[in-house]
Amino acid sequence: MTSSTLGRDTDLRFGPTEWTMSSLVALTWGSSFLFIAIAIDHVATGVVPLARLAFGAAALACFPAARRRIERSDLKKIALLGFVAMTIPFYLYPLAEQSVSSSITGMINGSIPITTVVAAAILTRNRPSARRVVAVLIGFVGIALISLGSVGDNKGASLHGVLFLLAATCCYAFTSILSREMQVKYGTLSVLLWQELFALMFSLPLGLPALAQSSFDWSALAALFVLGTFGTGLAYVIYGMLMVRAGAVRGVIGVFFTPIVATILGITFRDESVTILAVLGMCVVIVGAWLTSRPD
Repeated sequence: MTSSTLGRDTDLRFGPTEWTMSSLVALTWGSSFLFIAIAIDHVATGVVPLARLAFGAAALACFPAARRRIERSDLKKIALLGFVAMTIPFYLYPLAEQSVSSSITGMINGSIPITTVVAAAILTRNRPSARRVVAVLIGFVGIALISLGSVGDNKGASLHGVLFLLAATCCYAFTSILSREMQVKYGTLSVLLWQELFALMFSLPLGLPALAQSSFDWSALAALFVLGTFGTGLAYVIYGMLMVRAGAVRGVIGVFFTPIVATILGITFRDESVTILAVLGMCVVIVGAWLTSRPD
């Protein structure tokens, strides 16, 4: 990041409005794992990505900026991004939560800023700064502590569930780098909407049969509606506005609180238990994620 960019970030306000927006992002994305857990109590795994993508796309389509047309030559690239960034992880999260508590899911999801640094280094073939290397190492130590404190009998997680979550975070990390070119060209919301539409289409083969295996429940429908409309739709709008108002450095503050929100909600509403080691690991991950966001 250049000194001029740093200056612009420093000059941007971060007052009550920005804190409110950051809180909404943290609450919306942090609660997503609770809503997934509620949904899979009643519906098959394949229904979750199908429903959240349908509700999310409907919410995004309400904004004119999201309805911008995409050139035919770029549709294949955006379709691929939709498959990797949404179809795969949106299926992996409910699949993982069959054997991982929502609080542990939120803790591990907090590692996305860290895996994004690794993805950027691989894709750009540029070695990150020494400080970011240290930040990544700190983050991975935190992930190891969460896993060691959670995997095992009655500890809230299975090994394969944790691996599913790590795979999902890697999908997010790589596609967040690969999608930047398209987002600069068309705008974030339009790229997200088209990704969600393609991901919805890709989710149909597993989602439609899963509907027949599920039982209707109002709590599951409400959870999927909130998960899709807010978590997969409106939260991206708020986050985009926040990045413009607060800058790239302070705009991600809300993201760092999502694991804490997920943990509190899981303990409060799902009667989940977490070990001290897992909580320590979550704190270490948050520190590593915060360090990765700081300008070099």
